[in-house]
Amino acid sequence: MNKSTYGAIAAALLWMPVSAFSQYVPGTPAPAIPLPTELTDTKPVDEALWNKLKAPYNSAWGSTDLHYSLKNVPTEGVSKSPVAKVKAWKGERVNLLALLYTTVGAPDVTPRVSELKGPGKAVIPAEDVTTGFLHYVMTDQINHDGLTGCGHRPDHSLYDSLMVADAIDPRPVADIAPRTTRPLWVSVDVPRDAAPGVYRATLSFGDDKKFKPLAIEISVGRNALPSGHDRKFALDLWQHPYSVARVYNVELWSPEHFAAMEETFRPLAEMGQKCITATVTHAPWGGQTEDHFDSMVSRTRELDGSWSFNYDVFDQWVEFMMGIGIDEQINCYSLIPWKMEFPYYDRASNTMKTIETSVGTPEFHDYWLPFLKDFAAHLKEKGWFDITTIAMDERALSDMQKGIALIREADPDYKIALAGNYHPEIEPDLYDYCIALAQTFPDDVLADRKNRGLKSTVYTCCSEGFPNTFTCSEPAEAEWLPIYAASKDFDGYLRWAFNSWVANPLSDSRFRTWAAGDCYLIYPGGRSSVRLEKLNEGIQDFEKIMILREKYANNPAKLAKINKMLEKFVVKDLPTTPASATLPQVRELLNTL
Repeated sequence: MNKSTYGAIAAALLWMPVSAFSQYVPGTPAPAIPLPTELTDTKPVDEALWNKLKAPYNSAWGSTDLHYSLKNVPTEGVSKSPVAKVKAWKGERVNLLALLYTTVGAPDVTPRVSELKGPGKAVIPAEDVTTGFLHYVMTDQINHDGLTGCGHRPDHSLYDSLMVADAIDPRPVADIAPRTTRPLWVSVDVPRDAAPGVYRATLSFGDDKKFKPLAIEISVGRNALPSGHDRKFALDLWQHPYSVARVYNVELWSPEHFAAMEETFRPLAEMGQKCITATVTHAPWGGQTEDHFDSMVSRTRELDGSWSFNYDVFDQWVEFMMGIGIDEQINCYSLIPWKMEFPYYDRASNTMKTIETSVGTPEFHDYWLPFLKDFAAHLKEKGWFDITTIAMDERALSDMQKGIALIREADPDYKIALAGNYHPEIEPDLYDYCIALAQTFPDDVLADRKNRGLKSTVYTCCSEGFPNTFTCSEPAEAEWLPIYAASKDFDGYLRWAFNSWVANPLSDSRFRTWAAGDCYLIYPGGRSSVRLEKLNEGIQDFEKIMILREKYANNPAKLAKINKMLEKFVVKDLPTTPASATLPQVRELLNTL
């Protein structure tokens, strides 16, 4: 390790801004992240379709399940009716997609949605409706075998790069260039106390009335969804605070950093995120992202050879995340990082040193055991021990067995988490066990885990070409995933990167490894994505399934309808039967039972 690396680690591990979090005021505006100009779309254009349009200004409802080209006339999934009719539960977020396309261009297009008038004097207020023009980012495709998105990509041109509308930007006005399509995302948050019935509103696009208004009609039923915090779905999208500091250009752990993180992570809390992602060693994933993860705990070898630990950053991070509503679990990565290098500050030499070792060695034991014992005591003092796991990611069985033994030696009551392959040998030791999409728990094991109150979830990464949440993935696949979790009786879903932002995430979602979009689901500036909103729709579907299963526990006929619907969620069918072909019938059933 060279001196510059030592210096970087020393700065990260030893600078502990004790007072920074206390100076942070919740709700403080984050530094502005301007929207960059979109990159050039070089894909072919069907000029004949533009020439066939009878009107220079066109508006229509499209499908939230599909992507629409920037420079082509939209065709697939375009409704002939100016009225979007949807059904909803109370407490549900309903998403719609309007398509504006013009042959001559239109400046200063300003969408407005009236309040939704319902039965009697009931209304859904206009403030419960948000709109955002979709911003196009560059993406690429999965590998040519059509099976995965893994592997290094030094030449993006080999992966058929193209522009997709994914970032949702709440700008109140937009210019639409000639011969382009600009999608508009419309979200309606149905109040939890809304009266059942039909609610209607108008979506207009400016006083000049160049684009014809569209209409919204929402039929609200009697069933209600819980708030995000009260959802049963175990959502675990890993957070990356260090990426936030780089993209917002703020000092790490400064009040400005906390403001930027509140903007970034509060939407995740509102979706029902359960886990805080904490790092207790340097670069637990080997620095594979644009920004590496530092340890939130500093380690010092004292003059007498004993160890001391500083938890200031860890405590501030956890308290901050709990303050915005993510407070059910703290997953601490990683006892077994991807590179077995363990830095610490050596008091005797006044330098940073690194232990390079492997799991099960005396050096590994002597490095980790004092920490695990001290950490357990600290967590108990804070009242967090029972909600904390020592977490690992995709580690070999033999290493896991040795690591579990060490954890149990430190404190037999520690909870342990693993995201990786299914290993029956260690399954009983894992409180939080997340397995890859291609795998399932044996039925008896899954039932036993539920009876013991253990968490069993599923994850996708670059390994799955379908389904996934890449920017090139069909948007419907993000909604498909939580329903698949319900079909296999999993408790929820994990994705390794909520905001491991690439170099220019608002322009180009591609990365040097993996299919584009693998690294993040939210954009800087608190901008949601189509993928994130569709994932939220799937979580709502999951909650509906859980509620209906309980409601009709003694009604075999209706339970049979739900189970038959879930039989359609077969991973190997997706390349030929896309998620967008399955979901409409699912939504209809869940909204009418």
